[in-house]
Amino acid sequence: MIPMARKGAVVASASLALCLAAAACSSSSSSSTPTSTSTGSASSSSGGTTVSISVAQFERTFAAMSALKPLTAAGKGNVAVLLPDTVTSARYTQFDAPYLTQALTAAGLSSSQFTVQNAQGSDATELSDAQTAITKGATVLIMDPIDSGVGAQIETYAKSHGAAVINYDRLTLGGSRQYYVSFNNVLVGTKIGQGFTACVADWHVAKPNVLVMKGDPTDNNATLFAQGYLGVLDPFFSSGKYVKVAEPAGTWTPTVALSEFQQNFTAHKNINSVLTPNDANAAPIIHYLQTQGVKAKTFPVTGQDATTIGLQNILAGYQCGTVYKPIYLEAQAATALAMYLRAGKTPPTTLVNGSTQDTKANVAVPSVLLTPKWVTTANMASTVVSDKFVTVGQLCVGQYTQLCKTAGIS
Repeated sequence: MIPMARKGAVVASASLALCLAAAACSSSSSSSTPTSTSTGSASSSSGGTTVSISVAQFERTFAAMSALKPLTAAGKGNVAVLLPDTVTSARYTQFDAPYLTQALTAAGLSSSQFTVQNAQGSDATELSDAQTAITKGATVLIMDPIDSGVGAQIETYAKSHGAAVINYDRLTLGGSRQYYVSFNNVLVGTKIGQGFTACVADWHVAKPNVLVMKGDPTDNNATLFAQGYLGVLDPFFSSGKYVKVAEPAGTWTPTVALSEFQQNFTAHKNINSVLTPNDANAAPIIHYLQTQGVKAKTFPVTGQDATTIGLQNILAGYQCGTVYKPIYLEAQAATALAMYLRAGKTPPTTLVNGSTQDTKANVAVPSVLLTPKWVTTANMASTVVSDKFVTVGQLCVGQYTQLCKTAGIS
């Protein structure tokens, strides 16, 4: 996904009474839920120094991180970042690792006070990285678990050794972490569903026969994404306006997604649209459709993560749009939480602006929930390009040069 792309009843905590407009959205009872809005910033005292931070302060320059320095100075121990892999999404190496490094540094940590590691898809490696980091003095872990199994193991180990855990981007079901940082994942799915319906109308698909695809069923984010887009599409299916042809089990592996699509496309010749939950899964499907002679703006396909190939497929008219999640916001939110926890302080409600239900442990997890954006040719220049999430040099090459100009990207 960059997103992915990635990985529900929600109980809004009474202690989380304030919410920023940056995450002000509602979702159904099994989603991540922001609380009511506020644009102010709350404060926390650290050694006599008042520290204020608000989600609304996070932007591309990372300037807000300097406000955390008093907390950083008062804190103890190291911070360890545990990222999951480099296969499901290129985001972890291209954006998460450098953004987290930038945020932690801007907050006042030296290079010897934090580590950023990637488990390369291995549960054993992620667990070992966590254990080693704690042995070397980590008091806070920022962890994106490969799956809830290893996530729960790491959190149990951390708890027994006095280390706090922040779930980053993906929630550990049945875990014991203190906080969760992510984009509102039901809203991510809602935007995918809304983008699909808009595309069906714009591309004049009279009778959508839809293959509904999902991410890995072991990934809680995939469950929340599906909750969001099925919330949009189910009324169309119920009314008969759309037909749900099939709904494969789901995966985050692009080759498996292609296989799922080909099997269904061969078995059901009436399929004329596909809801895909991220760009990585969509890309090989789109390439396959092109080899079958499918023309631009005739076969709606969706995505997430705003990858270069996803954006190029949008420019070319083979993908409806993509969900963009500004990862620099997520990195700063995780860093801010880590500095409060490291200093033994409670984060303010202007930072912790919602809650997310751990459906396995049956607890509401205090959360920082951020707002994603749906990107099409209409706003590509003002979102991903303006944010330097993708450069013009990367995006506007070869056949996409003129398409970029047409979309106002230069």
